[in-house]
This record gives sequence, structure tokens and C-alpha cells, in this order.
Amino acid sequence: MSKPLICLCLTAPTVKQDLALIEKYRPYIDLVELRVDLLDDDEKLDIREFPSRANFPCILTIRRTVDGGKFSEGEASRSMLFARALAFASEDSSKNFAYVDFEEDFHISSLEDAAMAYGTKIIRSFHDMKNPLPSIAEKLKSMHTSHYEIPKIAFMPHSLKDVSDMYREMQQFKDSDQIVCAMGGLGLPTRILAQRFHSYLSYTSPAEPDLILSDIGHTDPKTLEEVYNFHEIDEDTALFGITGFPLKYTSSPSMQNAFFRHENKNAVYIPFKAEKASEAFEFAETLGIRGFSVTIPHKEDIIKHLQKTDKKVSRIGACNTVVNEDGIWAGYNTDCTGFAKALLEFTGLKHLRGKKIAIIGAGGAAKAIAFAIKDLGGKACVFNRTLAKAKMLAERFGFKYTSLGLESVEILREYSDIIVQTTSMGMGSTEESNDQNDPLWFYDFSGEELLYDIVYKPETTPIMARAAKSGCKVQNGYTMLQYQGEEQFRLFKTAL
Repeated sequence: MSKPLICLCLTAPTVKQDLALIEKYRPYIDLVELRVDLLDDDEKLDIREFPSRANFPCILTIRRTVDGGKFSEGEASRSMLFARALAFASEDSSKNFAYVDFEEDFHISSLEDAAMAYGTKIIRSFHDMKNPLPSIAEKLKSMHTSHYEIPKIAFMPHSLKDVSDMYREMQQFKDSDQIVCAMGGLGLPTRILAQRFHSYLSYTSPAEPDLILSDIGHTDPKTLEEVYNFHEIDEDTALFGITGFPLKYTSSPSMQNAFFRHENKNAVYIPFKAEKASEAFEFAETLGIRGFSVTIPHKEDIIKHLQKTDKKVSRIGACNTVVNEDGIWAGYNTDCTGFAKALLEFTGLKHLRGKKIAIIGAGGAAKAIAFAIKDLGGKACVFNRTLAKAKMLAERFGFKYTSLGLESVEILREYSDIIVQTTSMGMGSTEESNDQNDPLWFYDFSGEELLYDIVYKPETTPIMARAAKSGCKVQNGYTMLQYQGEEQFRLFKTAL
């Protein structure tokens, strides 16, 4: 099988817009898919000339609603559209559609003959928009009936385990052409690692919010190529990544892959979301991943799957970095190092002696932060909605603890020299402060507090905006991410 291709799904409502998308993404793509079902009705009449106007290899697709598309007018109308697009084929094959996508149950001999007569390859597709496929290998073998057809299977995984199972089954198809992908956020690794999953191509869509097919897990071609080095991935590429759930926002792939490129390492760092830490380990072992970052909510649960931990993990009770060291899974914590460096830079201090600090939250990140504060000589109080978790964390480091609510305002004022927000509240939120995106919605900032929020997307979280409006000095968590990421990269390099 040749190296996989990047295919841009053209999702605009007009041909003119689709042609503009081709020009925008031309440096990153190998072919395009004209999604006729997404075009306005009057635009569908112009599809025959599209390949010559695009001057690019094109897949003709008219996707039915049952398969995740928008075409609902019936098979007779769809057949006529296919016929119109394939008719009057040119002897110059570049002016014809290079591929046409027919579903597994769609067999119109006249259309198939027209495609084959002029060199248009048939992609024979199967979609399950709701469920995983029990036996991908068995299904693919039944679909590999002609060298002229390329089987395509796309399904919706329910867990990362479904993706691990898919990888194992696909290892018997190294020498054949097929298109496979798991859809949704769980399936992103199958798109980035199309080469390892032995897929002929990887589907992408435009980055524009109204055009990207994010509901089925698409990324844009520029990201696939510039962040993940898609075309450079081969059998020797070392795999690294980040796991967590829901893992909607992470800048770690951009950062870590930039590190690998800077040092000319044949390696790629990918996101793989897992609802359970055990599924992340199964995926890592199945694909041969050499190291990965760990984020919410697995920083504590991941420890029980490790054979070795450093002293910081043992003292903190949380792990954010896992490295395979000669077959042994070893755990490290770089959050504490990254936070300490970022906080001192933010505050302009050399230590925290004499400072009273509020730690908001008691999860895995809060544990590393509490360790760093203790190490820097600060006194702290842990504020958390679940008092038992606050107590457990506080007692580990000799700190005070209390509930997170209006009843604790006076204690919060006492420990307000520096407020460190460690929860995920506010992540991805562009709304004004409320009780759903601001953990301190009940607290009136005086303007004297220093606020450090470990969330970095958005750049200014609701609590940061509110604190800054009161005159407080504020900082998001990107510097912490950067510094702890540098430490992670040093650990990952030992696994190369």
C-alpha cells in the first residue's frame, strides 16, 4: 500500500466556495471530495465540470442521510445526479472525477460501467453512524471483491477500546488498498495515523467553524500536516501522545510535535481520549506508544497501572507523564515543576515564604500545585466542593482546608495573597462569569489578589476577566503548560 493521502471534504453550499477552499488548502492536500449533498439545489447542476475547474483529483460523493449525509430526495434522483456527473466523460482523465463513492448496497450497473470505462475508480463504502463494527477484518474481506474498487469502512466507536481493536484487525491489510476510519473524537488517532491503520486516505474538512465536519471527528488539512506531520509518518515513526477525557482542548500536540521537529526526530505526538485509564494503557500498548501525557481526570487513577514512579508522584499522589522504559511503564510528575517556575515568574517572587495561598480544587493538578507551594515555603488552604477530598489533600501537605462556597468567603480573604484556580471550570467558555464557569462566582475581588488560573483556553477565562476588572493581576495556565511540557519532552526523548 502506498503512503496515505489527505482528502479535503468540500462542504460549502456553492461550487465557487468549494473551488476557493481548494486554493486555500492546496499546499496540504492530495485530493478533494465534492460533497454534492451539501450543495444548494441549483448548484448541483454544475457538478459535471467540477474536476476540470478544480484542476485537482476529485471524489464524487452524494451522501444519503442514513450514511451521515444530507441527500434525502430518494435513490432515483440520486442516480440521475450520479449519471449527470459521470456523463460525457473526457478522454483527458484529469477532467473526469478520479473516484466515485457508491455505498455497499448501491449497485447500478450503468453507473458502474460508466465509471470503469473512463478510469473513475469506485470507492465502495459502508457507514455505521452510531455503533462500532464487530469484525472489521471480516467485513473488509467481503468487500475486497475487485481490484477496481476500494472498500471504505467508517463507524462510530463507543470507547477507545474499539479503536484498539480496529488497529489489531487492520494489521492483516498492509498490502491492500482500503479506506478505514473511526468517527468522532475517539477516532481522531485513525485519521492522524492512517498509515498505521493502513488506510488509503484520511478525510479532513475546512477549519472554518461553519464548514468543518467536527461532529464526525474531522480536523482540517493544515493541522493534519503542520501539527502532526501526516505525510512524514512511516513505519519507523515513534509514537507519543496525550490522554484524558473529554480532552476537548489541548495545545500539547502543537508544542510537543514542534519540539520533535526542532530536534529532527522521527516522532509524532497525538491525542487519544479515553474514558478509562485502563483503555489508554491498552491503546498505548497495542500501538506501541512510547510515552504519553496524562490530563483530567486520569492523573490519579493512572498510578495503579504503573510499575514504577518517581518520588514526586509518590509524594503528590498524581502523575501527568508516562514513559515506557524498556517495557516498564514509569510515571512522573512535571506539573509541579512547571507550575513552580510559572508562578514565580508571574509573581516576581523567589519563594512563597510569608504568603497565604488559596488552592481552588483538589484534583490531580491541585495535588501537584500543593506540592510546589509547600516546596516553595508557602502556606495554603484548599477549597473544594467535596470537603473530604479537600481534607485529604490538605493533610498531605499540612495545609488548611474548607468547603468551596459562600460560607468560606472570610477564609478565602485570609488566604488571598495568591489564588490558584486548578479546576476545569471556565475551560472553553466565552460567556460572562456565572456559577457554571467560575468556581469563585460568589467572591468579590478586592483588586489586591494575584490570580493564577491553570486553564489556558480561552486565553482569558471568566474568572480571570472578572478579577482583572477589579484590578487584580491575572495569568492563565499556558506558561505552566509550556514549562511542564519542556520537562516532559526531556523524558520522552529517553524513550527514543
